[in-house]
Amino acid sequence: QVQLVESGGGLVQAGGSLRLSCAASGRFFSEYNMGWFRQAPGKEREFVATIRWFGGATDYADSVKGRFTISRDNAKNTAYLQMNSLKPEDTAVYYCATVWRYTTRDSRTVAGYDNWGQGTQVTVSY
Repeated sequence: QVQLVESGGGLVQAGGSLRLSCAASGRFFSEYNMGWFRQAPGKEREFVATIRWFGGATDYADSVKGRFTISRDNAKNTAYLQMNSLKPEDTAVYYCATVWRYTTRDSRTVAGYDNWGQGTQVTVSY
């Protein structure tokens, strides 16, 4: 079981940047695919980005493509989400999640992941 802790959220003005971190405890972090999701008030949790266990393959939601970058450092058991050109509509609680690398589940869905962090709030003001 992988334990996940997100950090790096906060309040930022539109156009600004934040970098979220997802620290994982437990062994074999490098054998898990990682995902970032977000949930705004009154809305369902939605896919943001994912990165494969080896770090070589990434995927993004259309709404963040070109602005957000997902990465990971397996030596540090940490995944990151660099968020640039933030917009007010990016305001949400951001969650990281993991799933075993050989999963066949859809990496863009909540059901595609087994382990979740508690989330970190990101608020983008006008």
